[in-house]
Amino acid sequence: MALNFNKYAIDGEQFVKEVATEIDTPWDIARGGRIMRAVLHAFRDRLPPRESLQLISQLPMLIKAIYVDGWKMKEEDRHLRHLGDFIEAVREAGGRATIDDFVTDYDVEHAVQAVFKVLKNHVSEGEIKDVLATLPGELRPLLEKS
Repeated sequence: MALNFNKYAIDGEQFVKEVATEIDTPWDIARGGRIMRAVLHAFRDRLPPRESLQLISQLPMLIKAIYVDGWKMKEEDRHLRHLGDFIEAVREAGGRATIDDFVTDYDVEHAVQAVFKVLKNHVSEGEIKDVLATLPGELRPLLEKS
């Protein structure tokens, strides 16, 4: 079976375009990619590794690569306790590249909802429920309304 790298690129770009559209900047794919990366890395660093692997099994190949880039899988407890913790985790995951993307906490919340909405379009409802079940109650309403 031949690998179809063009299809991987097209599927990944479509995913990023969906994020860019959800954050109200469909013309800025680069911003959509930065935000998607920051949010996915904040999620993956807080989810149990097994849950992360189940989640990414349903994502486009290129998005899987972005998700695992730099990942150091750990079984230790990295659960979030408050929404503010997750907001800071997203900012930290984005680093300097996203300093203008996440000016306010609302910007981060909007970005998280946008990425989660796109995830819901690509991942089974059962897996989304499993991911939500691993997150603190304070964070769930933000994601459930996306």
